[in-house]
Amino acid sequence: MGSAGSKLEKALGDHFPEGERYFGLENFGNTCYCNSVLQALFFCLPFRQQLFHYYAANAKYHTDAQSHAEENLLTCLADLFLQINSSKKKTGVIAPKRFVQRVKKLNESFRGYMHQDAHEFLNFLLNELVDILEKESSSKGSPDTSSSSSSSSGGPASLANGSHPPVANGVNKDPHVTWVHKIFQGILTNETRCLRCETVTNRDETFFDLSLDIEQNSSITSCLKNFSSTETLNAADKFFCDKCCSLQEAQKRMKIKKPPHILVIHLKRFKYIEQLGRYKKLSYRVVFPMELKLTNIASTGDEDYADREYSLFAVVVHVGSGPNHGHYISLIKSHSNWLFFDDETVDMVDESNLTNVFGSVQEYPGNTDHGYILFYECIARGKGEKIKESEKEEKEKERVI
Repeated sequence: MGSAGSKLEKALGDHFPEGERYFGLENFGNTCYCNSVLQALFFCLPFRQQLFHYYAANAKYHTDAQSHAEENLLTCLADLFLQINSSKKKTGVIAPKRFVQRVKKLNESFRGYMHQDAHEFLNFLLNELVDILEKESSSKGSPDTSSSSSSSSGGPASLANGSHPPVANGVNKDPHVTWVHKIFQGILTNETRCLRCETVTNRDETFFDLSLDIEQNSSITSCLKNFSSTETLNAADKFFCDKCCSLQEAQKRMKIKKPPHILVIHLKRFKYIEQLGRYKKLSYRVVFPMELKLTNIASTGDEDYADREYSLFAVVVHVGSGPNHGHYISLIKSHSNWLFFDDETVDMVDESNLTNVFGSVQEYPGNTDHGYILFYECIARGKGEKIKESEKEEKEKERVI
């Protein structure tokens, strides 16, 4: 990597971002699923900053003689990111050995050397970090350390993708909200309209990522539109209306009630085919934009997030023809440059190369590099979105500084 690192430094020259580090991650036998997600998270600046803030605020755990007893996945991740960030070298290779060992110790699914799913790993990691922060908060009897006192994404602090009990009509009591929730968590609302009495029932659920069904020759925008399309419930699928006190025909649709600051989109490229009795990879061409405007936002009287804008900064790419084998790489945007991360290898790549991972219109494509997980960061608020008091205070501090 010495020569490759030198090559990257030479390519960037005087434009090498000050204070930034570009390190590859060693592969410990099919751990590319882990490496690709870690790179995306490292260059998710709100996540990196909060992780370092947490580490500094909890430094006593790392200087204590009992530090090994305090070690967990969160401290292992913070140690890894700090090792990269504090390196005297601008480029190189880091071995995330302790982190990978901790992952395998916590989850038997990731033990051994079988091909793993990067999306499953991301969900596991974020949920595990939330568990750690919630337990620490309970034991300390105070909220977890965060540079912001209010949530940028809001909603119940629960596990990802609606695993908390759904609550009718948007009424819920917020449990503890961690900084992981503030960055990644959004709220979906399931709107069901009774076709007899016209009563609309809303049930909210949280998410850390949106898993979208895909179609051939489509786009993220069309996938989001399909995600929020209206479905009619009739025959055996009738809806029990509380007002009518009986089963009724109804229409339902899922919309985003509160979008997250970091929007993670998972493309469902692996589909179970009944006739084959196994999963198959869908190589469908799905175009994803550099800038994304959310349109499937639920209208609420409280706050209007419609037309919130996002910018793409990372793509986890699955390389291979099937779900049980293959490889993962990452394409990352850092300081206006796009970079290619393939385990130990880091190189510059032109933005136009992202079109190569959209997918293919052919059933058996020669190119098997397909965008799988997309990371977007909010760059512009919705047209009716409010600015929280805490955010006003933060901006005021910045002006004073």
